[in-house]
Amino acid sequence: MTDPDLAFKKLTRIETCVQELRTLSRPDQIPHDIREERFVEHTLQMAIQAALDVASHIVSDERLGEPRTNRELFDLLESAGFVNPDLAESLRKMAGFRNILVHAYEIVDPSIVQEIVESHLEDLLNFTQAIRSCLSE
Repeated sequence: MTDPDLAFKKLTRIETCVQELRTLSRPDQIPHDIREERFVEHTLQMAIQAALDVASHIVSDERLGEPRTNRELFDLLESAGFVNPDLAESLRKMAGFRNILVHAYEIVDPSIVQEIVESHLEDLLNFTQAIRSCLSE
């Protein structure tokens, strides 16, 4: 069984990162300010990693399957009813983006970073709400 306290601690980390991005970041400056870009990238990386940690914890504890990739964690959560298909798709994309940030597979496009901050932070909060709801039942 999933340890709610551990999961809730990680979910709070996601919420904190989103709040910091909303209050401290200046998305319009990302293409022109390397410090701004790095702050946003790092904070997004921490939030996405916390989501992956929660997903991994639930998948393991609930014995939902053996994911081969981080993206598959969200497939398994979707199949088990923890998240809806649209949210799972967004989270799979974020897992891929996190891999680019961490492993420097390619140069990160600042416009993509800006787009995530301006339009997709709510997806991370929707994840925290969905998981809190499932674990509180």
